[in-house]
Amino acid sequence: MLPFFAELRRRNVYRAAAFYAAAAWLVVQVATQVLPFFDFPNWSVRIIVVAAIVGFPFLLLFAWFYEFTPEGLKRESEIDRNESITQHTGKKLDLLIIATLGVAVVLLLADRFVLHKDANKAGAPVSDQSIAVLPFVDMSADRDQGYMSDGLAEELLDLLAKIPALHVTSRTSAFSFKGKNIDIVEIAKRLNVANILEGSVRKAGNRLRITVQLIDARTDTHLLSETYDRTLDDIFAVQDEIAAAVVLRLKVALLGAPPKAHEANPKAYALVLQARELARQGTGKSHEQALATYEQALAIDPAYANALVGLAGEHLALANKGLKPTDESYRLAREAINKALTIDPDLVPAYTALSRIASDYDGDLAAAAGHIEHALALEPTNLAAISAASSLAQGLGRFDQAIELDEYALAHDPISPGRHGSLGYDYARSGRPDEAIASYRNALRLAPGRVGTQYNIGEILLRKGDAAAALVEMQHEPEENWRLMGETMALYSLGRKADSDAALAELIAKFDRDSAYNIAYVFAWRGETDRAFEWLDKAVEYHDTGLVEIPNEPLFTNIAKDPRFAPFLRKVGKAPEQLAAIKFEVKAPQEAIQG
Repeated sequence: MLPFFAELRRRNVYRAAAFYAAAAWLVVQVATQVLPFFDFPNWSVRIIVVAAIVGFPFLLLFAWFYEFTPEGLKRESEIDRNESITQHTGKKLDLLIIATLGVAVVLLLADRFVLHKDANKAGAPVSDQSIAVLPFVDMSADRDQGYMSDGLAEELLDLLAKIPALHVTSRTSAFSFKGKNIDIVEIAKRLNVANILEGSVRKAGNRLRITVQLIDARTDTHLLSETYDRTLDDIFAVQDEIAAAVVLRLKVALLGAPPKAHEANPKAYALVLQARELARQGTGKSHEQALATYEQALAIDPAYANALVGLAGEHLALANKGLKPTDESYRLAREAINKALTIDPDLVPAYTALSRIASDYDGDLAAAAGHIEHALALEPTNLAAISAASSLAQGLGRFDQAIELDEYALAHDPISPGRHGSLGYDYARSGRPDEAIASYRNALRLAPGRVGTQYNIGEILLRKGDAAAALVEMQHEPEENWRLMGETMALYSLGRKADSDAALAELIAKFDRDSAYNIAYVFAWRGETDRAFEWLDKAVEYHDTGLVEIPNEPLFTNIAKDPRFAPFLRKVGKAPEQLAAIKFEVKAPQEAIQG
């Protein structure tokens, strides 16, 4: 037998087997990590594994019978032993094996420390009392009740999120799987939860059939499977029943009475669900349609507090898109919110909306802080309020606080591009540029073409002194106003002043009212101090919401020592001493800190 093994060595069969095993393992690892991001089903990875196993004996036979020669591939039996170059081929295989193993090590390190960095932050191991509510399937005959099925799932999600002891994944992450062929176990793994609530809605006239299933994804077993045949008039009672059943099955300890759904006229409720669906489309037309739909709901039920808050949100959205006068829109929004609070003084979304108006329009950060603190006192785990708290902490320059809040939000919303983007902003303003770029890259991986993100990466590179790389990023920015801002600054830093001037002229011609604050810092970057202050005054006149960022805006470095800058900050209530005087002690809920 010894001569046989010696011949295996001479013909490089051992080396070929080692190279094949290393290469096959590497391919499987890449497939395991990459294919799920493109929504390939799990069986596609299994096919690759099976193919790798089946191919192994054929590779051994190939290595035994054939040899690579300078003239090409030949059968080993046709080659004179004195002319064989198996020793030389073996050295090449050794190098290939080393190279493949090197790539494998890099992949393992990337998987451990880069790709799963956010999952580690999200708080592994998975809590038993963690859940994601997936969008419900529309089973209606005409498949035209998507707003109802999605809306019901969202309402259940919000209801469960009010329970402090229960870790609930946010809508953004949970609903990102809508219409995708991914199994429950994989979804739970990506969302870092133990349980999944899924269901369907069939609506016929005023009748509803709601089916729900609560699944323990770790064992792939059903904890709950129920069907509710009700009328639309019973929709709120059904929500309470489902939430109570989930709490019971997951053995969640309640510190008080279980949360209850906000009741309203059923017809008005259906209209509100439609309005929310329209608003999420994000276009000017859809916001106008959403506004009109909220008005229809309020015509049916004038005391519908959540509809009033939704109406206010559409007024603000239209103003921020430049489609409605700013002063009038903010006035109408404030009136709607105040009316909602007279109906329901404990309505958390109303306080987060008031904090936004106080911060962005009134420039009153102290009032904004008070509204957010009150919202979180009512509902400590409300993600919208926590996001508002993070934004305010950013405006106050308290980035350690903002990072803690954003990391909590990311733990509950792990595949949200917006959460990664906000954390990137925190890192960028905290002097951690490489971590900021990594967070922004994560946001782009989750949402290619996300508005402003390529610009943000380019701005960091610009401030690091790499104007050429910054320009490349800026030119890939899909939103025209952000692209023009970035190009103007990058081109100027590259010494291409004429091109920078042309981009700046186009920016002002198209976006003077919408981007006054940004135009100010573009001029500051170019060293044109007087023009920068001119546009800062315009930003105040236009109630530009970007002004909230000015205390921590590094692009104003060139004018920060100008004698006009400190008085301007005081005028808009954002001088360092003014910000330091604002009390804002909000922290992330303790369960996120414990992980």
